[in-house]
Amino acid sequence: MYTSGKIVGRYAPSPTGQLHFGNLRTALLAWLHVRLQGGRFIVRMEDLDIPRVVPGSADQILRDLDWLGLDWDGPVLYQSQRNELYQSALSTLTARGLTYQCFCSRKNIQAATEASRGVMGVYPGTCKKLLPDESKALSSGKNPATRVIVPHHMLSTVGDFVVQRADSLFAYQLAVTIDDLDQGVTDVVRGEDLLDSTPKQLYLAKLLEPGIFPINYWHAALMLDNNGSKMSKRDGSISAEVWRCQGGTAEELLGYLAFTAGIIDSEKTININELIGSVNTDALFSVLS
Repeated sequence: MYTSGKIVGRYAPSPTGQLHFGNLRTALLAWLHVRLQGGRFIVRMEDLDIPRVVPGSADQILRDLDWLGLDWDGPVLYQSQRNELYQSALSTLTARGLTYQCFCSRKNIQAATEASRGVMGVYPGTCKKLLPDESKALSSGKNPATRVIVPHHMLSTVGDFVVQRADSLFAYQLAVTIDDLDQGVTDVVRGEDLLDSTPKQLYLAKLLEPGIFPINYWHAALMLDNNGSKMSKRDGSISAEVWRCQGGTAEELLGYLAFTAGIIDSEKTININELIGSVNTDALFSVLS
């Protein structure tokens, strides 16, 4: 764990395609948040979901960050190389009686939620109520996911969430929390689409390292495409690579990203050193929530 007392921030993309402008703007805000405060910035590849990983994507992401001038400290960490660490943490939670197996499909969960008039996306706790014999009978027919038990006051908003998927891959919430703790991350800047992950990760961090000071989470507004929709790698939203191929420069792109983020007053060509010299922490914090 990093213990220098400085702010430690991170950017943790999934190598499932080229970074679009929304990804790059979040990376820029995360980098500025750390560098303006004299902190340490690390990069981590969230490549656990092997079926979705695109060969060469991780290297392309690193080239894009370097091209923009967003440097990082220390080696890049790859989640796919850390399964033993995740398994150890999961085993600890299970030994403490804090997990249970879940055999529900998405269709099962939707039906149970509708029947109970619960909140969509919040697990209604169906499998937590299974008797041992029922659980054993179900386990012979399909692979279960593993859920962590949350306290009563979180049930209606978060629900018992998945920490290991039915395909045995460790879930995002578990892996991210363990990595942030292990790397001593103090501050996370990310898109507001991950806002609902914050209470889950704070809860897991408290379970795994009870005495740690809570991580600070900051959320930036999402960048929308020309149709007013959230940018997506899957939909082919414009990337740094496309920008370069069209003759765009890093300085032009930095100016565009900084202006649309609301941290400079006008769109202009600017390099990373000029940008960090012209943005103050108040302006940056004003666009984060």
